[in-house]
Amino acid sequence: MVMMCAVTFQPQGRLYYADPGELRPAVGDHVLYPTAEGDEVAQVTWAPEWVDDDIGGLPTLSGLAGADDVAAATASRKHRAAARVAARKLIREHDLPMKIAGIDHQPATGHTTLYFTAPHRVDFRGLVRDLAATLKGRVELRQLGARDEARLTGGLGSCGRELCCSTFLVDFEPVSVRMARDQDLPVNPMRISGACGKLMCCLKYEHPLYQDFAEKAPAMGSDVDTDEGPGTVVGHNVPGEQVVVRMAADGRKTACALASVCGSRKAYESR
Repeated sequence: MVMMCAVTFQPQGRLYYADPGELRPAVGDHVLYPTAEGDEVAQVTWAPEWVDDDIGGLPTLSGLAGADDVAAATASRKHRAAARVAARKLIREHDLPMKIAGIDHQPATGHTTLYFTAPHRVDFRGLVRDLAATLKGRVELRQLGARDEARLTGGLGSCGRELCCSTFLVDFEPVSVRMARDQDLPVNPMRISGACGKLMCCLKYEHPLYQDFAEKAPAMGSDVDTDEGPGTVVGHNVPGEQVVVRMAADGRKTACALASVCGSRKAYESR
């Protein structure tokens, strides 16, 4: 068992998990979360508690945030808001086909990073010079892909829940149309695409369930013996681990547990 807590850098933002170490902050407390750019102020949204999962490699909180840390974080938030306004104004003046998706600011170094999206590569050297002069500090621009933009901005998926990429997914893995076919989904871009316009990430991490089910379940049209009598397989219910069978006696359909019609299971029980 390990002790774990969750923090967020902005209200309703993505959750980041951490090892509280010797700290025991309560929900709403401000803590220092280690990042590649240094410690940043975050707010606890899930108080430390013991979890059964064997989770390793979590960053350890550096300590509780003091008044000066919170004040610096507030000033940084105001700086990011001002940087967004200035960037939008300068983008219009330079007539560049780009859109600001997010902004990071490091108070200790004065380094501002602007993340943007564009339909193609953009020559933004003039924009960087003007932004650096306006913001009075070092400025860096980074272009994002469609998936990274969705992760940064967040939103709701077709399932009605928050986007997986903005809540718990850490890395993007390749997703193919074949995964949709294996899951008996219509190969319709409107049905299998996420908010980013790419194939939905859930097709990837649900695909192994369908592969495992296909290896164990009888094929469509197969004759099987159920607890209610013989019948023919006419459908699969993968999430429910069930097989839909049309009974030979009266033609009615019934949902049977996969284990009750699986040949390997019956052979095991007979042995």
